[in-house]
Amino acid sequence: MSNSPDITTIIDTHLAAYCEPDPAARASLVGAAWAAEGSLIDPPLDGSGHAGIAALTDIVLQHYPGHTFRRTTAVDAHHTFARYGWALLAADGSVTLTGTDVADLAEDGRLTRIVGFFGELAAA
Repeated sequence: MSNSPDITTIIDTHLAAYCEPDPAARASLVGAAWAAEGSLIDPPLDGSGHAGIAALTDIVLQHYPGHTFRRTTAVDAHHTFARYGWALLAADGSVTLTGTDVADLAEDGRLTRIVGFFGELAAA
């Protein structure tokens, strides 16, 4: 993945896109962060391709108007994989939901797949 964008920038661009209400701005962010054949898989939702991924935002915004995603951990990456924690924040900054995402990366550094998990892992 030489000459690829910084993975932290890619992840932060994806998170910004996931709650961007403006469709044109969202499409631009999705195109910057995602490979064309990418797929986003969260517990209740999934979408493929730039249009499918961008369309998930409409569903998120219906359920959580005025919310934004923020990365809550460093991005841990090796080979073509990455993981990070996130929080969905209300307009007042309160945490609505947290989770962890695991990502696969394309050769150019953009996302090919994210599998999301809600909540924190419980002890065994």
